[in-house]
Amino acid sequence: HLEIPLDCTALNRTGTCPSNYPRAIEEEEPGPRSTCPEYFRWIHEDLRAWAHTGITREAVETAKRTANFRLVIVNGKAYVERYQKSFQTRDVFTLWGILQLLRRYPGKVPDLELMFDCVDWPVVGKSGGYGENGPNTTGPPPLFRKGNPAVAETRMDLMKCNVSEEHDWNARVFAQDWVKESQQGYKQSDLANQCLHRYKIYIEGSAWSVSQKYIMACDSLTLIVKPHYYDFFTRSLVPVHHYWPIQEHDKCKSIKFAVDWGNSHKHKAQEIGKAASSFIQDELKMDYVYDYMLHLLTQYSKLLTFKPVVPKGAVELCSESMACNAAGLENKFMMESLVKGPSERAPCTIPPPYDPPSLSAVLRRNSNSIKQVELWEKRYWDNQNNSSRLRGIGCYTIYRGD
Repeated sequence: HLEIPLDCTALNRTGTCPSNYPRAIEEEEPGPRSTCPEYFRWIHEDLRAWAHTGITREAVETAKRTANFRLVIVNGKAYVERYQKSFQTRDVFTLWGILQLLRRYPGKVPDLELMFDCVDWPVVGKSGGYGENGPNTTGPPPLFRKGNPAVAETRMDLMKCNVSEEHDWNARVFAQDWVKESQQGYKQSDLANQCLHRYKIYIEGSAWSVSQKYIMACDSLTLIVKPHYYDFFTRSLVPVHHYWPIQEHDKCKSIKFAVDWGNSHKHKAQEIGKAASSFIQDELKMDYVYDYMLHLLTQYSKLLTFKPVVPKGAVELCSESMACNAAGLENKFMMESLVKGPSERAPCTIPPPYDPPSLSAVLRRNSNSIKQVELWEKRYWDNQNNSSRLRGIGCYTIYRGD
């Protein structure tokens, strides 16, 4: 097994990246390749807007107006041209991930040029144009959501679902002060401790939120407020199999019903929570994450109508130039995630694109599952309202929800 040492001595001596990185390597593992998970099929859908026109030099340069940096890969080497500072360290660990991909699959990452925008909101429209421990059954409150509500109106709206003198919507929602947490060493931010709750809420922030995969890894039943954005894997999640859908515009009542349903169907609720955590553990292991990166970049590069070149203002990047000069937590995380050497196995095989009937069937299945939950929810609240009216006229018959 070939290992690529991190040669900080050579970097400090020459000030340049090592020149002895392997550019290609033979795979030692014979036999057929495994098939990638289903969500890899969305790579084809995401790039479909450019399937006939290709991606031109002009299109890439147009993206520069909001980009934080340009990534260029030529002959297995990575180069970066920076334009503006990224939020926090999003650029650092994005580039670090690319460098680890090059170490894992030398000679397999094609030549390409790619602009990175590290802000939350999408920049390129779907059309290709530019536009705007196990859950505890006792103890902690059953339903839990902890995060920063100030980043989005929908999160501020969720705060209204907290218990009050008038209502108990079965939710306990906590605002997270990240400035205070950073000053106190993040002692109240342990993700594993948040897995003690039987139910967890995922809600988007100003756009997509990184928290979804961590929430769904808990074994708890995840309640997902209707999202408008998606992560690379989330379109393979099935409502009522991996999560419970929550209505966006009537969150509190929707959450109340979801928790009551889960308490009445504990075995099924546990099955859904387990299906989600199994998906995260099995389908999102790092082998697949790197393979997804490789396949996405490969398919992207096939669409380029020009030959990638290294711009004059770009500098070469390597693991040494980033890790050897990093300190504190940055260095710690880099060393923990450093790819030691080329993979001994071949990348998984990307599944073919969806044909129109198959894609329609997937979308219809998910839509029908959500509509079914909404129907159950409507019946539940209709029965609750009927019961309230009957109690108001002194009738002793109480109608209960499904």
